[in-house]
Amino acid sequence: MSAREIHITSREEGEPLLRMSGIVKHFPGVKALDGIDLEVRAGDVHCLLGQNGAGKSTLIKVLSGAHQPDGGTIRWQGADIRILNPQDALDHGIATIYQELDLVDGLTVAENIYLGHERARWGLVARAEANRAAAELLRRLGHPEVRPDTEVGRLSSAGKQIVSMARALSYEAKLIVMDEPSAVLDQEEVTRLFGVIRELAAQGVAIVYISHRLEEIREIGDHITVLKDGHTAATGLAAAQTPTAEIIRLMTGRSIEYVFPDRQDQRQRGERILDVSGLSRDGEFRDISFDVAAGEVVGLAGLVGSGRSEILETIYGARKAKAGTVTVAGRRLRAGSVGAAVAAGIGLCPEERKSQALVLHESVARNISLASLARFARGGFVNHRDERRAADDQVHALDVRPSGVQRHVRTLSGGNQQKVVLARWLLRQCRVLLLDEPTRGVDVGARSEIYALIRDLAASGIAVVVVSSEIEEVIGLSDRVLVISDGALVHDSPAEEIDEHRVLDMVMEGAAA
Repeated sequence: MSAREIHITSREEGEPLLRMSGIVKHFPGVKALDGIDLEVRAGDVHCLLGQNGAGKSTLIKVLSGAHQPDGGTIRWQGADIRILNPQDALDHGIATIYQELDLVDGLTVAENIYLGHERARWGLVARAEANRAAAELLRRLGHPEVRPDTEVGRLSSAGKQIVSMARALSYEAKLIVMDEPSAVLDQEEVTRLFGVIRELAAQGVAIVYISHRLEEIREIGDHITVLKDGHTAATGLAAAQTPTAEIIRLMTGRSIEYVFPDRQDQRQRGERILDVSGLSRDGEFRDISFDVAAGEVVGLAGLVGSGRSEILETIYGARKAKAGTVTVAGRRLRAGSVGAAVAAGIGLCPEERKSQALVLHESVARNISLASLARFARGGFVNHRDERRAADDQVHALDVRPSGVQRHVRTLSGGNQQKVVLARWLLRQCRVLLLDEPTRGVDVGARSEIYALIRDLAASGIAVVVVSSEIEEVIGLSDRVLVISDGALVHDSPAEEIDEHRVLDMVMEGAAA
C-alpha cells in the first residue's frame, strides 16, 4: 500500500462534523489538490501536516471559502454544502485564524472581535453591549484579564491570538482552523494556548491545527492528516500513537532522522573573526561578551523576549548599543551602523524574512543582488545580465528550487526563500553570518537541507551565529551554546556538554546551572 493510500477509519460512530472528500483544485499549470480527504469530528483537535507546497494552505482556503474547489464534496453537519466565500464559511460556523493575524491595532479588543458584524442599535454601534459580549467570550476562553476596551496594538502576540479566537467564537464557530498559531509565541504562551484549545475542544468546538513543529502534535493533537504533493498521504492517524519518524516518512516520502551534521573539533578552531565585548542596550540586554571563530557555529538559546534577536540586530548595527563593542577581524565597528557592519563582512538573515529581508514582488535575482548592487552598476545603471549570471551561480550552489532567477521570490517555499537570503550574503562574501530563526516556517524535509547548508558555510570559513526558539536545534546545530536569560548571558559551553533540560532550567531560573 502506497503512502497516499493510507486511511484510518475512526472507531467513533456517527456523522463527522466535517467531511471533505476528493477535493481537487487547479491553478494555471499546476494541480494544487488532487483528491484530498479530511474528516473532523466535533471536539477533535485534528492536526494537518505536510511540507511547504503539499497543499495545506490551498485546502484551508477551500474550507474558508477563499478558493472554490474544482472537484470533490464538502459535507458539513450531515449535509453537502458549497462554501461560496469567507463570509459564507463564517455563517456556517467555520472560522480561520491565519498565521498573519488580520487584526487592526488601532481598534479595541471588542471592536476587533465584532469587526464586520458590529453590535448595533438604531444604526449606532452599541459599545457597552459589545464590551459586555466580548468580556464573556474572553472569560469563556479563560482569559478574563484581557480587557475589551484595550487597544489591540498594546497586546502581546499571545494576547492577539486570544482576540482572534474570541472573534471566531463571536460567529458561533463550530470549527476553527489555526494556521501556525505557535510560530510567534514563547513556551509559556504556547502552554496557555494549548490550554485554551483543550477548553474549546471540551466545549465541542473542532480545531484544525497546522504546525511545522512535530513535537506539538503529540501534545495537543487527537488525530493527524498528512498531505504530500497535493494528495492525502494519511488521514485519521492517532496523534499519540504515531511515531515521529512515520510522520516524517509520510510527509517527505522518505525516512529522515532528526540528525544534524557533524560538528567541528573545537581543538581546531580557526582565527577569531567576531568579538563582542560588554554589549548592552537599556531594557533589552546587558554586558554580553562572546567571540566566534572562523568555521564555528555559535548558538544563542533562550525564551522569546530574552534579548536574543536584539543582540543579533545590535551586532548588525540595526540597533545602537549603549555600551560595548563589536569587532570583526580586529576592526572595531561604528555602533548603530548597518553600513559599517556590512562593509566589515557581517550579514543578517532576520527572523521575519518576508517583511524584513525579502522584496516579495521582485525577482530572485534582484533579492540575491540587493547587498551587492554596486558590483553590477555601470554608469548609474545595473547590468542585468551580470546580475542574473551571478544570482544564477548562487541559486545552483544552494540548490534553490525552482531554479529560475527571474521568477518572483514570493512564489518560492519558505525553505527556498531562506536560501535566497543566504545567497545574498554569500554573493557579498560575508565573513560573519547572523541567522535568526533560520528554519522558522520551513518544513521538515527542507530543514535538513538548511542544516547541511549552514554547516557547509561554516566549513568554508564563515563565522556563524544562530538564534532559534527550538532548543534541540540550537544544541544540535552549534559547536558552542550561549544561554540568554532576561537579557543576560548565563552560560557558555561546548554544545556536547549541555542538553535541552539544562538549557530550560537555566532560562527559567535565570542563573547558570
